[in-house]
Amino acid sequence: MLLERKILRVRASVLFFVLIFSGTAYAAGPVVHIISVSGTVEPGMAAYLKRVVSSLEKDESAILVFAMNTFGGRVDAAFDIVETICTVPRQRTIAYVEKKAISAGTLIALSAGSLIMKENTLIGDCAPMIQTSEGHKEAGEKTQTVLRAQFRTLAKRNNYSQVLAESMVSKSMEVYKITRGTHSEYMDKTQWQELSEKEKKKITGKSTIVSQGELLTMDDKEAFELGFSRQSVTTLDQALGVLGYGSCKKVYITENWSENFVRWIQPFLPILMILGIGAVYTEIKAPGFGIPGLVGIICLGLVFFNQYLVGLANYTEILVFIIGFLLLGMEMFVLPGFGMAGISAIIVLAAGLVLSFQDFVLPDPSLPWQSNLMINNLGLVMGSAFGALVVSMSVVRFALPKLSKVIKGPYLDATLQDSHAESTEASGICAGDQGISLTTLRPSGKVRIRDRKVDAVTQGNFIDPATPVRVAQITAGHIIVETIMEKREK
Repeated sequence: MLLERKILRVRASVLFFVLIFSGTAYAAGPVVHIISVSGTVEPGMAAYLKRVVSSLEKDESAILVFAMNTFGGRVDAAFDIVETICTVPRQRTIAYVEKKAISAGTLIALSAGSLIMKENTLIGDCAPMIQTSEGHKEAGEKTQTVLRAQFRTLAKRNNYSQVLAESMVSKSMEVYKITRGTHSEYMDKTQWQELSEKEKKKITGKSTIVSQGELLTMDDKEAFELGFSRQSVTTLDQALGVLGYGSCKKVYITENWSENFVRWIQPFLPILMILGIGAVYTEIKAPGFGIPGLVGIICLGLVFFNQYLVGLANYTEILVFIIGFLLLGMEMFVLPGFGMAGISAIIVLAAGLVLSFQDFVLPDPSLPWQSNLMINNLGLVMGSAFGALVVSMSVVRFALPKLSKVIKGPYLDATLQDSHAESTEASGICAGDQGISLTTLRPSGKVRIRDRKVDAVTQGNFIDPATPVRVAQITAGHIIVETIMEKREK
């Protein structure tokens, strides 16, 4: 019995240490962080991914899996996201195309060290588009050149075909698959034409992969065949198994409430700007401080708070706005009329609004879309200001007068045109009262009536001082007097 107890104790001790060491090994192993990349690519998404990646980039055990489901969006936001992802060693980043990664989403997906796609998903078609008066149009060669350079950089980083990567951007490219014995490679039409006849004779096969006038867009099987995707899978767990992380701990990361709110409110910023500017204008035109002023502060505050959270507005924009409001206050309360202070205030406030919608002051010539973005921001601010002016003038002209019919008064419904008090009535003087002239009346002067010194006029004749007078009549507040002698003669 004693021997059996000792054996059981030894077994329990061994099991205890095994559990401890296995738990320690599991805890020290890689942890897979599943990061949702869903919706429109815009500054809110860039801020969210920057927060997540910054918190994990120094953790060497963290594997970052970007679950892609986006049709794309803004080029500047996509470039910011690519820069953020590239701060992490490529062996720790994976792009998993869960549904689609189109346009700017393709750029983000190719920035990860590995790409794996779910069955029946798509990737590609990254032609840059700009908004014109005639609608959306493909951006010019200047913009496409920058994008192609970025795609080449990512292709070199992750061992993809550079030509195929570039063909996702420009329709002018025609790409062939060239076979030389057992070796295959991809080249565009220009490279093919530059080959010598001797080199062309060595080629055993040639097929067109991307025709001129088309953009490379791939499903999961085509992406695998062309060397982009590691494999087509049916689930995320299968994808992790293919990459060697099937048994690792998984942590799912999504946007927090503030990031959700920022992305939700982004489309409504022009409306908030119109309401905010209009409400402030209405408050300036109305006496005191009331509901319009509070509404204006809340709306403009939401605009600046949103832009601050996505990293576009910072202390520079806040300082610009403070200067603008100081100039506006100087124009309103210090300087008369409307002059340089008012014009300067308008320019400074407009500049602050424009800067809060972009992460640069002046466009970089090497990034052509920044010029288009600045023009769009100027149009947004000017359009919002004009809309605010129309709305606020309509409120002051039509809404405020009707407010008195809804809110209980008291209110003055009649004018004061006939409401005046006669000074003579207030003093108790009436026709027939007698007094004495104090000054010469030529024909106006001073008289004393009932111990009161008042102004009086005659009917044309002069009256000397110390002459007894009588009030003949009172007209429109004027006391008309005559001498008592004149009264007797009449």
